[in-house]
Amino acid sequence: MADGRELIYFDDSEPFVSGGATRRLDDPRPLGDRFVLTEPDGSTRPVTGPEMRLDPLTGEWIPMASHRMNRTFLPAADACPLCPARTETAGSGYSDGEIPATDYDVVVFENRFPALMQVPGITLEDGWDVDDEPLWAARPAAGRCEVVCFSADHTSSFADLTPRRVRTIVEAWADRTAELGRLPGIQQVFAFENRGREIGVTLPHPHGQIYAFPFVAPRTQAMLRQAAAYRERTGGHLLHDVVEAERRAGTRVVLESEHWVAYVPAAARWPVEVHLAPKRDVLDLPGLDDAERDDLARTYLELLRRLDRFFVEPDAPDGEPGRPIPLPYIAGWHQAVVGEGRELGRLHLQVFSVLRAPGKLKYLAGVESGVGAWISDTTPERIAARLQEVAR
Repeated sequence: MADGRELIYFDDSEPFVSGGATRRLDDPRPLGDRFVLTEPDGSTRPVTGPEMRLDPLTGEWIPMASHRMNRTFLPAADACPLCPARTETAGSGYSDGEIPATDYDVVVFENRFPALMQVPGITLEDGWDVDDEPLWAARPAAGRCEVVCFSADHTSSFADLTPRRVRTIVEAWADRTAELGRLPGIQQVFAFENRGREIGVTLPHPHGQIYAFPFVAPRTQAMLRQAAAYRERTGGHLLHDVVEAERRAGTRVVLESEHWVAYVPAAARWPVEVHLAPKRDVLDLPGLDDAERDDLARTYLELLRRLDRFFVEPDAPDGEPGRPIPLPYIAGWHQAVVGEGRELGRLHLQVFSVLRAPGKLKYLAGVESGVGAWISDTTPERIAARLQEVAR
């Protein structure tokens, strides 16, 4: 891209698959070097990138990315930066769009407003103490944030895609997980999608993100601690045994295919929550074989379509049945970490929603936000029963 960011096309349509044509590979925008900041007086200085600070009370790293305050927020459809370049502008420039081609299948690029960024010449070792107090350690937030556009169609959603397109997205997730995991200092790669205004989505175009963390995220740390204690106590693999226990019980299993099983976890915390896991022990997305990737493309679509039938609007006064409510959700891939503790990981997808009833959201207040003590508004068995009920 014009400012040095990387952009990668993943194609599943002709003539691009066979190599008969290629997407536009230059960026005509007049963007400056992202590693150089121009001051109001015209002078320049190197960009140092976002920082992260260690919370001494919890041991958690907190990235500080103040530049994200100015990121794009709910633009009009004709100004969406994730849409393809319009034909009439693609020759000389294309507004504020990020993708120079007039069409694409799947595209991945570095986020223009990253919470984590690797700056040349700056490493995690270049740390300091805030206010010269050793209690408050700080480091460069030297990771990477990428955007994954699932479709050129601004009005579609993931559940609207074809299995062929989802298969391409799986390939993109796997490719980027492998590549990002090789970057210096990266400890965890997390691919996810946020859908719906209720979740806080600021760009409705169907897309997801991938974060390459220079630390292990808090929830992952907690799972690793539990897995290590379980192995010490029983000799078993916790995530493997959880999947097998859910399959034996069967009560909360909502979908099963040749290679995948979807279930509501026995201690689900969200109003709607389901996990999707491979039947074979796989560490991460790159570890899936072709048959598992093909099956995932079909199974995940079926799961999302069921989730989009979970809630229904009230019946109309004239007796017309209410329409299904597209579910706002977060879907995130939990994968084995890059370094220490990698053997304790096992790939699984977590999909959950803050919608607890039509027009009603679960707000994280009081004990949940204050001390992290979760109170569930339903039971896992009720969630599973509804997902079983809406199967077609």
